Amino acid sequence: MTIFEKIIKGEIPAYKIYEDDVVYSFLDAKPHNIGHILVIPKDPYPILSDIPDEILQHLIVVVKKIAINTQKVLNADGYHILMNNGEKADQTVPHAHFHIVPRSDGDNNLYTKIIDLGLEVSDFKSLQEKLSL
Repeated sequence: MTIFEKIIKGEIPAYKIYEDDVVYSFLDAKPHNIGHILVIPKDPYPILSDIPDEILQHLIVVVKKIAINTQKVLNADGYHILMNNGEKADQTVPHAHFHIVPRSDGDNNLYTKIIDLGLEVSDFKSLQEKLSL
């Protein structure tokens, strides 16, 4: 059982932001910024690709509502919506979850570092061929 399942069951305290039959949302205990919120499906799907489409559709609508409300209430300039999928992507709890991180001028701006990978036109074309659906 993951820590998120224990939070949903009330075995571990959390600052709940939203709950319905499918979704549970709460303040992150180790926030990247004031108002950092996690939004999770109540069922413990490990990563995005495991979430059934009908659950994911509802989940993302809730993420949107919470993000808009958080930005408004905290008077934030913007927000990040993040999801880590798998251990190599820094997912620390194997229960799919979205992060909503409000952003404002002068904050720590953790997620916007741009790295020049030195890709050439041929690299982009190759990736396009491989990844296009």
